[in-house]
Amino acid sequence: MEVPYFTTINNNKIPAIGFGTFGSDHVSNKEMMESVRLAIKAGYRHIDCASVYGNEKEIGIVLKEAMDGKLTKNKIPREEFWITSKLWNDKHKKEDIRQSFMKSLRDLGLDYLDLYLVHWPFPNYHPPGCDVSSRSPDAKPYIHKDFMILWREFEKLKQEGLVKEIGVSNVTIPKLNKILPDCKIKPSVIEMEMHPHFQQKELRDYAIKNNMTIIGFSPLGSPNRPDRDKTSTDTVDLEDPVVLDIAKAHNTHPALICLKWAHSNNVIPIPFSTKEKNIISNLKSVCEDPLSEAELKKLNKIDKNCRLIKGHVFLWEGAKDWHDLWDEKGFIVS
Repeated sequence: MEVPYFTTINNNKIPAIGFGTFGSDHVSNKEMMESVRLAIKAGYRHIDCASVYGNEKEIGIVLKEAMDGKLTKNKIPREEFWITSKLWNDKHKKEDIRQSFMKSLRDLGLDYLDLYLVHWPFPNYHPPGCDVSSRSPDAKPYIHKDFMILWREFEKLKQEGLVKEIGVSNVTIPKLNKILPDCKIKPSVIEMEMHPHFQQKELRDYAIKNNMTIIGFSPLGSPNRPDRDKTSTDTVDLEDPVVLDIAKAHNTHPALICLKWAHSNNVIPIPFSTKEKNIISNLKSVCEDPLSEAELKKLNKIDKNCRLIKGHVFLWEGAKDWHDLWDEKGFIVS
């Protein structure tokens, strides 16, 4: 199965679908290892990791197995993989950034990363497994000066050849309007929540205009997201009548229609599953049986602006609610 690619502004090729590895709230590290093994055997070469997930060391073991030829008939060369990691919020201080990057590199058993992202644009920490009421006394709103100190360290990592691409995640247009003009090396990749009920078209258009490749997390509507991110007003992409009708027409699962929708909109989805059948079918979704133009138009009309990963636990003292994290009024809330 030949997986299509997207090409970054720096002429690096990213596989058009990745395998997500956020499972720390409901999947053990041992289970994650086996899932990544299944994914690589199926043909995934794009693995989306993060230090906060707590499983990079285990994933590194699987990557070594793959490169040593223990998972597939032939050894998989390092250059065939696209490996992403992310800087967590408690490592935003200048002196911590390189140390955290190098730990991820060591844990993953690599000489370089393909992509390093700022996981969130502020240093607001929350403990693993916390509930929706958790708040750090040190949490603060976005402070541009502090972010640019962080970004200068990212630029150095790229200049030294330790990472091919540097990028951002969970940012907004008002924040990017401040970040981009001050960069020596601009972010070439942006990761954002993306599914048919939360399409973020304005941010997508902005990213494309600024030569950023788009990776979409929670592409299936994140049914296994932490309880702290669930509210009574959330909608369910996989139950949408339009998604269901198109899935029926393709004789496939609604989840695969969500992945096809992302691919058709030039977004790289990063689904996760522990089931081999789903892992394989997710991969195939971007390789065969594309949506028609009419189907894509129908799906593009079902946006409900339903953000699922709301981020309550990142709020600072004085913030009104989770909406303040996302600058919905067009300016950075401080």
